[in-house]
Amino acid sequence: MRSKAVVGNWKLNGSLASNEALLKALLREVPREAPAACAVCVPSPYLAQAGQMLKGSGIGWGSQDVSRYEKGAYTGDVSAAMVAEFGARYAIVGHSERRTVFGDTDEIVAEKYAAARRAKLTPIFCVGETLQEREQGRTEAVLARQVDALLHKCGVKELDGGIVAYEPVWAIGTGKTATSAQAQEAHAFIRGRIGAKDAKVAGALPILYGGSVKAANAAELFAMQDVDGGLVGGASLVAEEFVAIWRAAVAVVEKGR
Repeated sequence: MRSKAVVGNWKLNGSLASNEALLKALLREVPREAPAACAVCVPSPYLAQAGQMLKGSGIGWGSQDVSRYEKGAYTGDVSAAMVAEFGARYAIVGHSERRTVFGDTDEIVAEKYAAARRAKLTPIFCVGETLQEREQGRTEAVLARQVDALLHKCGVKELDGGIVAYEPVWAIGTGKTATSAQAQEAHAFIRGRIGAKDAKVAGALPILYGGSVKAANAAELFAMQDVDGGLVGGASLVAEEFVAIWRAAVAVVEKGR
């Protein structure tokens, strides 16, 4: 059985006080040993706080981005090695907001993935189409382009130990959610694209769904054959909601899928 995970992406939210309250609430609910991984990806200034509070717990932590560079004159960038030094495990790369707002190209995202792997982080590689691309019937073409850029840069073996997250851009922060069938179709395509290069790597690769995941729809989404958990945005800022989503992933594991 593939590993399952629910990862919270706090985006540009948080403060020392609110983070402490949220993390304390999560620590009360997530045991040290759990059948599905639980993690939060926090703004970089809060990596130290997350590390201090979550060390030795069942909750992992990571960053929302890393630089493609290891060091040098790149003011404002944060290297993967810096993130790893805080004890972080994860790094999101290629989130749609990084692609659309900050101009990260497929090639840059692949370079960031490679940088995260060099630093021994688990990259969460995000892919997904816009509403216009979906309406034009280009979903698979977009996903293929994004996945192929990573395969070309890193090689399929580098996906062993990584995570992919499918996040339809039209469903992020909009309240819209892909149906379970739409999510499964996209996830199966991604797995098949990677499987054409290496079936073993593809079969073991966790593919998370991201796009307005809530407690109300998590169980249905996670029940799909190729959906291995969630990359959760706004709902990850509400402890009760986030824990409920994580428990939906735990339930899938306990049912043996």
